[in-house]
Amino acid sequence: MAIQRVGMVIGVREDRISDYRALHADAHPGVRDLLAAAGIRNFSIFIERLPDGALYLFGYYEYNGSDYEADMTRLDAQPRNQEWIAMTAPMQIPFPGQKGWKIMEEVYHNS
Repeated sequence: MAIQRVGMVIGVREDRISDYRALHADAHPGVRDLLAAAGIRNFSIFIERLPDGALYLFGYYEYNGSDYEADMTRLDAQPRNQEWIAMTAPMQIPFPGQKGWKIMEEVYHNS
């Protein structure tokens, strides 16, 4: 089965950066086990201030499973994942027309 690479972007509220970092610190269990059970590996989040002055989060992960849609549906239904989203969503600023992270188009990959 081929690995599916996913890149995504979302704004982040400047006054919530320390809270966001704390939730994602190694000491916080978060939903790492749920992500792994859904076939998500190598999940990374980066932060950058772009020329427009706003802060953005860029996420990347690899999906290694056989049914992405079904695995994401199961992940979305997990109560602990729903609690996690309820904690992180107020810290984020979705792009217009989005409810959460905006999935980006992959243009190039060097393996």
